[in-house]
Amino acid sequence: MALTQISLARFRNHSATTLDDTRRFNLLIGENGAGKTNVLEAISLLAPGRGLRRAMLPDMAEQRGAGGFAVGATLQTDDGGDPVRLGTQTEAAQPTRRLVRINSAAASALALGEWLSLSWLTPAMDRLFTDSAGARRRFLDRMALALDPAHAGHASRYEAALRERNRLLSDAQDRGQPADPQWLSAVEPRLAEHGAMLAQGRARLVGALMEALSALPAEPFARPALTLVPGGPIIREELIAALATNRPQDQRAGRTLIGPHRDELEVRMAASGEADHSAGMEAARCSTGEQKAMLIAITLAHAELAARGRPSLLLLDEVAAHLDPVRRTALFARLREGGAQVWLTGTESAPFADILEEAAVWRVGNGVVERV
Repeated sequence: MALTQISLARFRNHSATTLDDTRRFNLLIGENGAGKTNVLEAISLLAPGRGLRRAMLPDMAEQRGAGGFAVGATLQTDDGGDPVRLGTQTEAAQPTRRLVRINSAAASALALGEWLSLSWLTPAMDRLFTDSAGARRRFLDRMALALDPAHAGHASRYEAALRERNRLLSDAQDRGQPADPQWLSAVEPRLAEHGAMLAQGRARLVGALMEALSALPAEPFARPALTLVPGGPIIREELIAALATNRPQDQRAGRTLIGPHRDELEVRMAASGEADHSAGMEAARCSTGEQKAMLIAITLAHAELAARGRPSLLLLDEVAAHLDPVRRTALFARLREGGAQVWLTGTESAPFADILEEAAVWRVGNGVVERV
């Protein structure tokens, strides 16, 4: 068991919602717009980051920034020790500042990742393979964070150093003069230090995902091949040297042209019976059904990895609606075999017939949640 009780106060359309007596499978049923995804979004805030919608904090408050919100949960750890209380909130006076508490003590958002690992799959992610490279990098970083809480720190420090270097390059370009080499030499080691850790974390993740995918049956879901194409060297010293060498090109462009901010995740699906999956069709050229199958396969593989360490949650928003009965049955079987607590949403209960007897089921309507 992971979360045994969850509470939402003034969050989106939920004035005061409590879900308790949770189970391995937890199902939220209701019409579109009822507030099902809002519950999943609230749960996703119990991890570092901006949640599954990547929304601004004021937009999550019930009165759209006029007041704060609060999300709390009771975590039962796998070792059977005392429950841990996790919470995150904003206050009306400072709606853009996120506060975190662990067992009533103030903590950082990054500290949440030390207690709980979260993964999710939402309809918006169906466009992942045709979206920008930046969207796929965020997808990788979120999965890496679920396995290694330190990944978020390297990502934020890299972004800060990258902005600083880009500002030096852009300002120098505006003046028509070379950027100050002393300032560049001061920022580049910091950029390379965190950039190397960021790139190495992504590489480890992709390797672990490929290993986990190889252990899963290829049917009825796909078995995609993942390749991380680095945007630059992934060794600190090599990245420092490359940044120094590339200064003239970066100066002309007014921005940094090498580094993990240029990484790309390539995904392919081999034709049936092909041994070499790396030679398969690019995911972006596959049908929407094939893309969904690959995305589910990646999510299941990641959930298996995440469940090996801390308590883990898997949030699946409307995942069953567009699956045929065979794939739905296979999905529930794999979820049952995994180690994550699962939260699912749907507009009706029929697609979840395979798990209804073992699931905790709530009906959601206009921000009100009732146990079925």
